[in-house]
Amino acid sequence: MTRVARAVLHRLGGAVLVLWGAATLGFLALHLVPGDPVSTLLGGSVTTGSEAVRAEITREFGLDRPLFAQYLTYLGRLLRGDLGRSYQQQQPVSRIIGEQLGPTAALALTAFGLILLFALVSAVTTAGRRRAVRGAASGAELLAISTPPFWLGVLLLTLFSFHLRLFPVAGAEGWESLVLPAVTLAVPFGSLLSQVLREGLESALHEPFALTARSRGIGPLALRGRHALRHALVPAVTLGGWLVGGLLGGTVLVETVFARPGLGRVALGAVTGHDLPVVIGLILLSAAVYLVVNTAVDALYLLIDPRLRGAGRLREVAA
Repeated sequence: MTRVARAVLHRLGGAVLVLWGAATLGFLALHLVPGDPVSTLLGGSVTTGSEAVRAEITREFGLDRPLFAQYLTYLGRLLRGDLGRSYQQQQPVSRIIGEQLGPTAALALTAFGLILLFALVSAVTTAGRRRAVRGAASGAELLAISTPPFWLGVLLLTLFSFHLRLFPVAGAEGWESLVLPAVTLAVPFGSLLSQVLREGLESALHEPFALTARSRGIGPLALRGRHALRHALVPAVTLGGWLVGGLLGGTVLVETVFARPGLGRVALGAVTGHDLPVVIGLILLSAAVYLVVNTAVDALYLLIDPRLRGAGRLREVAA
């Protein structure tokens, strides 16, 4: 078997294990959380107290079966691509997630673009400068990292929506509704990425190649942007992969603050309402996104530094 075939099989096997582990942990965690799925299914119905109705619903959804039997049934449905039906909304989980995926993806991608833009501009323009300039930039970034997103979102709403009336207060209509939520997500993550990228640039600027480039008359900005940046990208790419997961988690809070539709609000409602199928569906989606991002990060390693294409080198760097 060739090295490429082994690598592909290793990746596929790891993906299956991650998805199985995510489904299993989500299933067990939601069954350990206090709450009654039957009460969720009944909602505010006047028949909530009827034991006959409760027993019928329990049998219909298989909740009277042993936990292990419910687990095997759910795994069987997953293998067929069936995520089940929502206890609360009585709709297929795949439809619920599909309807709310667009607004969340738009928010996360916009925020990620702002993160990259801010980190690159801040790191490239301040790396190698005087200590006072670097210190001021680092101090501002530390302040941004430590600012609670909830407080930042409320501050942006108060200033730009209520007072200046430049952006809508709530909703997801038009690009204007994306600006404040995306900035709220991007500010702390972009500041963190900027610090890592600046540190990598500072280290690269002391390498022998930087001295050679300076001797050839290359300007400071060109040296940082065209030469040193490539050497500083490996740790930044690693952190960038982690930031994608952080963005998905941050959408829960941001979509609540800005009253936006999306998977964040779906997740919050499903957890508080003990809607097990929706929660596990969201967990599986997050695991799939993690796998895609992890694969993209590995590919970027190879593009950034060809030296990592040797056997075993990529896994050493990623670790």
